Amino acid sequence: MAYVDGFVAAVPTTNREIYKKHARAAAVVFKEHGALKFVECWGDDVPDGKLTSFPMAVKRKDDETVVFSWIIWPSRGVRNEAMKKVMADPRLKPDVSPMPFDGKRLIYGGFEMIVEA
Repeated sequence: MAYVDGFVAAVPTTNREIYKKHARAAAVVFKEHGALKFVECWGDDVPDGKLTSFPMAVKRKDDETVVFSWIIWPSRGVRNEAMKKVMADPRLKPDVSPMPFDGKRLIYGGFEMIVEA
């Protein structure tokens, strides 16, 4: 079954178009290296929580928007090999394509798909 990398970040709201451009460029690289699907979502109904929430998790500031993203891979093995290539790809180096958000507050993880409907 497929493997999924998931991401949640807080992006300055004024950087929406810059973020979209960055994501489109990254999507090309990830797909060239084996990703099946690359999805970026801009939050528009992401409530604050009392105990937990996406905004709390990424320490969202008032002038930021939560983004939720995922990449689908054929398998964890493909993902592991591809990530080495993606991280070494010169098109995604910070001096060429800087992240338009605070990467220290990015939450990410890899997930084995257990149900797909």
